[in-house]
Amino acid sequence: VDDALIAAAAVGVNRVVQIGCEVASARASVAMARVHPGVVAGVALHPNEAPRLAAAGGLGAAYAEIEALSADPRVRVVGETGLDYFRTGEEGRAVQHESFRWHIDLAKRRGLPLQIHDRDSHADILAVLDEVGAPDHVVMHCFSGDMAFARECLDRGFFLSFAGPVTFKNNHALRDALAVTPIERVLLETDAPYLTPHPWRGAVNSSYLLPLTARVAAGVLGVATATLCAAVSETADALYGPW
Repeated sequence: VDDALIAAAAVGVNRVVQIGCEVASARASVAMARVHPGVVAGVALHPNEAPRLAAAGGLGAAYAEIEALSADPRVRVVGETGLDYFRTGEEGRAVQHESFRWHIDLAKRRGLPLQIHDRDSHADILAVLDEVGAPDHVVMHCFSGDMAFARECLDRGFFLSFAGPVTFKNNHALRDALAVTPIERVLLETDAPYLTPHPWRGAVNSSYLLPLTARVAAGVLGVATATLCAAVSETADALYGPW
């Protein structure tokens, strides 16, 4: 952890939101945030985790632990939660929906932003949020939609977080989505150790590579990289800070 944070700080990335998306990693994320001033935590059960826990009879206990961890002052976001229809089939979707609703309620009760994992489930994500009412602040983590979906999210006041895929040569639809996103609604992320930006696609991702994503994103938005970084920093402070 120390090495990763030092490497990130060397390229200007001096604050990190560390996400825990199962009970063990949620505990670890909170522990990390307590020790490192440049780290804050998010806690939740990933949508693929919920059906597994339900099948093992452990979902209720997992909810209780995530709720307890979410009360820690170093926890600044509930997430990542949402729906994932890529890795979980029809048999697990009802539990995913239940878990998503539970996390939405937790974010509201704690007054925290909600960070959403959305894979092959755009319409249902919006349908659930429209039905139960979204928290005041919603972040679409690793945004993967097109321009039309971006506009639907923006119309609801959501923030869109872009990761390494925005740098991929053939990902024109994602860059089109970024192009219609106001700079004050843009966030940047790694999703480390995955989604490494070009030209290191396929290698292990880490926060020190975020400038590669930032430079491409700035070009799409038609602003200087420094301008985008300042805007993202201000938005992150408003959502997650102070660190």
